Amino acid sequence: MMNFVPMALLIGLLWASAWGQTAGHKTPSPQQALDLADHGRCAEALLVLKRAAQGTDKQLSYHAALTGARCAMTLQRRADALELLAVLARKFPDDPEAAYTSARYLSQLANETAEHLAATAPNSLQVRKMNAEALESQGKGDEAIAEYRKLLAEDPKVPELHFRIARLLLEKNPPQTDEAKKELDEELKIAPNNSAAEFAVGEIARRDADWPTAIEHFQRAANLDAGFVEAFLALGMSLNSANQFQEAIAPLERYTKMQPEDPAGHYQLATAYSRTGNKEAAQRELAEQRRLVEANPVRKPE
Repeated sequence: MMNFVPMALLIGLLWASAWGQTAGHKTPSPQQALDLADHGRCAEALLVLKRAAQGTDKQLSYHAALTGARCAMTLQRRADALELLAVLARKFPDDPEAAYTSARYLSQLANETAEHLAATAPNSLQVRKMNAEALESQGKGDEAIAEYRKLLAEDPKVPELHFRIARLLLEKNPPQTDEAKKELDEELKIAPNNSAAEFAVGEIARRDADWPTAIEHFQRAANLDAGFVEAFLALGMSLNSANQFQEAIAPLERYTKMQPEDPAGHYQLATAYSRTGNKEAAQRELAEQRRLVEANPVRKPE
């Protein structure tokens, strides 16, 4: 005689079996996750590696971030790769292997993203702009300018294009300064908060010894971008050249705090201090300038 298992009991046994399999599955330890990754089992290892990379054990964090980044790239999980590369940048900024890994994968991610953009939106403004930027990087300035002008002909209000044209015009030999000025004026009409364009106008004026114009635009660039260190140096230098030594002190003090290893900033600040009667501060800045020059001598051409 056959014995039938009641349906309720059968269902219970199935659930118990399933629960036993789940309960018996253990999350790998960080070291096990590293071993799994080394054997190509990245899908099983990545989550644990991400957690370990954020941990307080520095050595484990280092290896987990490196290995996790490799796994994320293998699995084509770009967001996870960027998260792990950010850990390397934050925790190990001066480590050669971390820097090499970041450079390698960031370059790969950039290429993959560009390829995806070109494949999904081949006729978009962004792709055409990207192609023009590629011409720039290849040294094909005239071709890049032509492409930027085509884009502006279709939409005159696209930001940054006039600035890029101006930059290429200034790189010519001789520089096409007047035409570049016109482009920069157009850029600032479209994007009045473009600190780089303001700086470029100031730099043209500085080369022409037009100190009032240079000061005006360098000041705007500095106001627009508090981290624009070159703007503070250029502003201080222009104020010194215009004999406005008292006004030059503040931007030059800010620059030397932001870039303490640049002897040029200390020299300009010493000049401003000296011409305003603060001899002690001037001597201090000159001593620092000499120390930096001696510590990093520039070899003159033979």
